[in-house]
Amino acid sequence: MDIVTAIEKEDGRYPALLHRIADPPERLYCRGNMALLDSFCVAVVGTRKASEYGTQACRDVAGGLAAAGITVVSGLALGIDATAHRAALDAHGPTIAVLGSGVGDDTMGPPSNIPLAHDILARDGLIISEYPEGFEASAWTFPQRNRIISGISRGVVVIEADKDSGSLITAKSALDQDRDVFAVPGSIYWPRSVGTNWLIAQGGRPVTCANDILESYQLKQIPLPEAVVSTCDPVQTRILALLRENGPMHQEALAASAASDASAVMAALTVLELVGSIRHQGNGTYALK
Repeated sequence: MDIVTAIEKEDGRYPALLHRIADPPERLYCRGNMALLDSFCVAVVGTRKASEYGTQACRDVAGGLAAAGITVVSGLALGIDATAHRAALDAHGPTIAVLGSGVGDDTMGPPSNIPLAHDILARDGLIISEYPEGFEASAWTFPQRNRIISGISRGVVVIEADKDSGSLITAKSALDQDRDVFAVPGSIYWPRSVGTNWLIAQGGRPVTCANDILESYQLKQIPLPEAVVSTCDPVQTRILALLRENGPMHQEALAASAASDASAVMAALTVLELVGSIRHQGNGTYALK
């Protein structure tokens, strides 16, 4: 197993945002890339029984945030949590999983998400908990861990939540910690939209795409996932031309040859991959499909 590092609250590596909440954990047990603890984080949470609509909305929002360089935080649970982590990895972006158990494989759950946890670690992500190795989760530890999910994040996005959802506990923690709360609206006839629609009625910011969140923080917008490749986007056009001329190329070589900054190139690569024009071959190398 990867090395587990315990960070005390007085340690300089302890996340600054988490340190400011009313009840920060005395220590964090970390497995993976601890540099992510002080990155720009946004949490994406929701129901364990996600609908097709909720799953797609989660892929678009979490994937778009990750493609823009934001660290996606969630709880490694079934449903929306797992989809958020996977969407971040698919966009080649960072993600943090916060557990209600110890961070070892022996106590991590659900078992079906252990392969996802291994993918997070293999892709330079991070798994954290306030509980030591060997600690088994219980009904009370999940609400407790929710304050950490919101505590390390600038904002929390809720995607599908019924009236008794644990995601609303995370949203309440976010409000108590003076964090931003975002919610994806849903049908008034769908029980798992009750929580998100209620959050919006209480002043939560409605979200229809990742750019809604990026604009809130005055960050660089990215093209919407459904955007089509067009000569209207010179970076996309230049990347396609380079790949046609040279074959597979690394993202750094593409940025240099396209005479554009790395963030613009990564956003363009993400859109081109989403619409099926290119494929990622691994290790930052791209090729035409």
